[in-house]
Amino acid sequence: YKTGGTIHIVINNQVGFTTSRQDDARSTEYCTDIAKMVGAPILHVNGDNPDAVMFAAMLATDYRYEFGKDVVIDLVCYRRRGHNETDEPSSTQPLMYEVIRKHSTTRTLYAQKLVSEGIVRQDQANEMANTYRARLDKGEFVVHNLVREPDTSLFVDWNPYLDHDWRAVGKTGIDLKALQEVATKITTIPDGIKVQRQVDKIYDDRRKMGGGALPLNWGMAELLAYGTLIKEGYPIRFTGQDVRRGTFSHRHAVVFNQNDGEAYLPLANMYDDQPRFDIYDSVLSEEAVLAFEYGYATTTPKGLIIWEAQFGDFANGAQVVIDQFIASGEHKWGRLCGLIMMLPHGFEGQGPEHSSARLERFLQLCAEHNMQICNPTTPAQIFHLLRRQAIRPMRRPLVIMSPKWILRHKLATSSLEDLGNGHFQNVIEDNSVDGQSVRRLIFCSGKVYYHLLEERDSRSIKDIALIRLEQLYPFPDKELDEILSRYPGLESAVWCQEEPMNQGAWYSSQHHIRNAVKRHDSKLDLIYAGRDGSAAPASGYMSVHLDEQKKFIDEALTFDS
Repeated sequence: YKTGGTIHIVINNQVGFTTSRQDDARSTEYCTDIAKMVGAPILHVNGDNPDAVMFAAMLATDYRYEFGKDVVIDLVCYRRRGHNETDEPSSTQPLMYEVIRKHSTTRTLYAQKLVSEGIVRQDQANEMANTYRARLDKGEFVVHNLVREPDTSLFVDWNPYLDHDWRAVGKTGIDLKALQEVATKITTIPDGIKVQRQVDKIYDDRRKMGGGALPLNWGMAELLAYGTLIKEGYPIRFTGQDVRRGTFSHRHAVVFNQNDGEAYLPLANMYDDQPRFDIYDSVLSEEAVLAFEYGYATTTPKGLIIWEAQFGDFANGAQVVIDQFIASGEHKWGRLCGLIMMLPHGFEGQGPEHSSARLERFLQLCAEHNMQICNPTTPAQIFHLLRRQAIRPMRRPLVIMSPKWILRHKLATSSLEDLGNGHFQNVIEDNSVDGQSVRRLIFCSGKVYYHLLEERDSRSIKDIALIRLEQLYPFPDKELDEILSRYPGLESAVWCQEEPMNQGAWYSSQHHIRNAVKRHDSKLDLIYAGRDGSAAPASGYMSVHLDEQKKFIDEALTFDS
């Protein structure tokens, strides 16, 4: 995030004139005192003195170029009117605006100074002001040295990414031989790098996965997605808290030499002249980091740009970026963006601030196919989902409810063939039961599927099928209709979620699922099985968490015969 220094200009014009500056607005003498904590020089300059303002601007520019550091200009001025021309600021600041009314404008004061020094005549000063006003009224340029024509070499061609719907196809499978080549590349560590013992075991297991001796886990499938994209010419940028290792120690995209502490990135050293693979651990300033990555993604259509929250709840700190830009940027400004947000989401009894990525908020923001909200449950799914985001030409934000608990779950594995021959499935059907004998369908999304699966199998239930919605928006209605057609003896349908009833996907998605069920059989309705509504996302007690989970899993799997 280094810029080589930034010139910060504070237009200190008392715009908050309904607030008493010293008493209410801050605890310091100057509004720029906050810059003292980073050791940036602060230049206070009187806005009524244009010569001093120009000197301060030149000094700040020279400082920035010389030292490559931040510098701050506090331009002390005032606001002559209120929030607009009809607003009367004296109603809240009578004394300040009594002074302002008697005070000549900056232009008048500067003209008087130049006239007194014999530099211009008064009629010349008046003519300059009249000419300026006339140009403004005509919509003409008023700055002589303004760049009139843009630098076309800086343009980004977005034409290939325009006017694509969410069902635009993209071939995400890859030849098995090429896949294994990439697997070898991303697990090769040069001689001389001493790898920490547990990390060495992770890489050894990944080599076995690449050779087919072990099933693929989540971390390996994810890295294979990045590696294969790099092989195909797509640059990747990945930022967030602890993303190099992964908050849950599943990624380890970087290894650290135990002898000298130097970092080595296998993904950045696969081929000569390969696209860039950048991965940075960012500070816990979610709003700033996500805003930067949004801007980066809007100028890099071919790249895969990812921001990951340490826990999904941490996206709360970036909500303004999500609302103002990610969800509505295309609608407001026609600005496409293929940014990925990975938000770890899953109820594991770790309390309110470490459970929910606030799935319900994202679904509430969805309209006009503005975003994609996905909740993948297998390594193959994350592989194809990440590759789909880069390969197919549609560019819209992708929000991934990424897992924690199932990163290492014994059932959450995939094969090399799943990656090589498959594709991202918006809905995953249950192929472990006979559709002709199924009497109940349980629709679910995310890790709750594995709880349902384990409990159903432990009870030897054969007439309940589990249907996973891997993409919640845009809603995959066609896929759901096709799957429902294969269950002729259906008697009931349930939506099961681990989030409280007022959260998760229930309120935003139930009508989609219910409509699909009704199209299949008009007499059927959709039943809810999950936690009761709650003001907080999750309980802070493991025992309560487990009791709640046992109760709604039992409700989902029990029905009158």
